[in-house]
Amino acid sequence: MSDDIDIRAGGVVAVDTETLRAVAARLDGLAENVESTAEAFRRATRCAVEAAGTADDIHVLGVGADTAATECRDLATAVRSSADVYEVVELTALRSAAAAAGDETAAARHEAAIDAIGRRNPDAVRQGRLDIFWRGLTWASALTLQAAGVTTATGQPGFAALGLLAGPLVGGLAAARSGTVRAGSQLAGPPPAVTVRALPPTASAAGQPPAAPKGLADAAARIPGGGQARVRVEKYTMPGGTRQFAVYVAGTRSRALGGADPFDNLSNAQAYTGERSASYQAVQQALRASGATDGDVVHAFGHSQGAMIAGLTAVEGGFDVQTLVSFGSPVEAEVPASTLNVSFRHVDDPVSALAGGGSGAGTGAVGSFTVERMGDPRLGMRDLEAPAHAMDGYIETAALVDASADPRVDGVRDVLRELGGAASVEVVEYAAERS
Repeated sequence: MSDDIDIRAGGVVAVDTETLRAVAARLDGLAENVESTAEAFRRATRCAVEAAGTADDIHVLGVGADTAATECRDLATAVRSSADVYEVVELTALRSAAAAAGDETAAARHEAAIDAIGRRNPDAVRQGRLDIFWRGLTWASALTLQAAGVTTATGQPGFAALGLLAGPLVGGLAAARSGTVRAGSQLAGPPPAVTVRALPPTASAAGQPPAAPKGLADAAARIPGGGQARVRVEKYTMPGGTRQFAVYVAGTRSRALGGADPFDNLSNAQAYTGERSASYQAVQQALRASGATDGDVVHAFGHSQGAMIAGLTAVEGGFDVQTLVSFGSPVEAEVPASTLNVSFRHVDDPVSALAGGGSGAGTGAVGSFTVERMGDPRLGMRDLEAPAHAMDGYIETAALVDASADPRVDGVRDVLRELGGAASVEVVEYAAERS
């Protein structure tokens, strides 16, 4: 596993352009102050020459102040130009999203904003488009390397050919937005018949008072893995009597296309294509069995198919999903502006690649972020088992984020801290079967 993590606001945009512009304005203000100091040194130099005939030391200070002021101005220009580049990237993503949704008015508005930037800074538009192209070209490079490793191990060149298709595949998914759950969309089809069953507490949990997760790694570790559990629900009763719920959703547990287990490939295909799946229905029923009703606050965590289901729950409505934390999701959910959206993606995870590299502009509330990392840099036959998609690796990545000083992580820390102040916590894990 690599220890290098990339925390960014979206799939391409990694900084807040408003913050950059504020920094540039402060640099301009600093330059003005330094220029005033330089002028004071110049006046002092003239006075010293008139009085003593020399002022070398004061002159040197004045020249240094002039140089510092120029450097401040140059840095402010560079920072402002960088903000333009990032804004071009963000506006391009928004324009594409609006065009895909058929909103010609919004698409034209974003295009006009790009043109306005181009008139004052044409280099920023060129650089922004280059950044978009480069990310589309390189996002799937880790998958190409995987295919090369398998080719070396097996001697079968077909794997290398598949690897070369990874980049166009991700680019095609991003362009078509096939891996995007659009804002306000509703799942098609009737609710499948599913039965959820509360499981007795596990031996490790028995006798221990339940508590909120201590961090993202702790939350990730609560997503059901082995055994019968498919959904875990935590009910938090807050000091004022209000309640909140946390739901943890397992990934695919069966490779079948139908059968008793709703967390199978049939549900995968249905959820990815916008149909109401049995796994989605199981999560809804588990939440309601724990006492959640329409409008209740929910914090959703999921891995793989479970992450997709958690995202669909946030988009579909009903519950007030205030936090969405997804690990290796095959989709990018365009969640409401009220939802803190934290997305973990390993760049060598083929399942995560189905999301087309994520959103260029980012989605969700202020403070939402995406975490990217190379999940498993080792190459060879083991890549056929997609080790970068394993939950253990995502837990390691979450632990690195927990240890990060990046201020963007503070938002999710605040959520967990609030849950930690609950007056009581009730936990139930649920098995699920198609009826």
